[in-house]
Amino acid sequence: MKLNILGGKGSLLDQFIAEIRDHQIQQDRLRFRTNLMRSGEIMAYEISKNLNFSDEEITTSLGIATVPTLKEQPVITTILRAGLPYHQGFLNYFDHADNAFIAGYRKYNKNGSFEIKIDYVTAPSIENRVVIINDPMLASGGSIELAYKGLLNYGKPKHVHIATIIASKDGLDYIEKILPENMITVWAGAIDDELTVKSYIVPGLGDAGDLAFGPKNDY
Repeated sequence: MKLNILGGKGSLLDQFIAEIRDHQIQQDRLRFRTNLMRSGEIMAYEISKNLNFSDEEITTSLGIATVPTLKEQPVITTILRAGLPYHQGFLNYFDHADNAFIAGYRKYNKNGSFEIKIDYVTAPSIENRVVIINDPMLASGGSIELAYKGLLNYGKPKHVHIATIIASKDGLDYIEKILPENMITVWAGAIDDELTVKSYIVPGLGDAGDLAFGPKNDY
C-alpha cells in the first residue's frame, strides 16, 4: 500500500483542515460542507497526477495546441452521508466521472458497542477501472474494508485510490493488512495517533455527518 500525506506542508488544504477541525467554525454547517468540498477538489487534483493522460491535438481559433488530456475517467465512490459534500469536490474536477454510492453506518448495541453495516451499494462496472473511494474520516478502517468488498461485486478494479481528510494510524494499519497492497494508494490530509475504544479519532473533528447535515437518531 502506498501512502501519500498531503497536509502539514503549508498549503490551502491545511487551512481547510484547520477550519474543519475548529469546534467553533465547524458549527457553521454551510462552511463545514464547503470546506469538505474544497478538500475534495484538492484531493482530486493530486490524484489526477497519477492517472493516465494522452496527448490530444486541440484546435484553437489561431492554430493547433497539443495538450495532455485524461484518457480514462475514474469511478468516484462515496460512503454516505458524510461523504456527500466531499464527493462533490471530486465531481467538480472529474466532471465526466462515473459514480458509485455506498450506505454505511454504525449500528450501536445496547452495551454501547457497535458494528459497521453496509446495506446499499450501487455502482457501474468497475472491471479494470480506476476507483476512488472517498471518505472524510478513516477511523477503524472497517467502512473502507466493507466498501471495497461491496464494490468487488461490480468487477475487479485496476487500481483503488482511498482519499480521506483525517485518518487514524490504527485505521491505516488495518487496511494495509486486509487490502491488496499492490493496487491500493491512500491519500490523507492528516494522520492522528489516537483512536478511542469507540473508534473515534482524537483529536479528529467530531462526527462529520452530524456537522454537515445535523444530528441523527440511532435505532
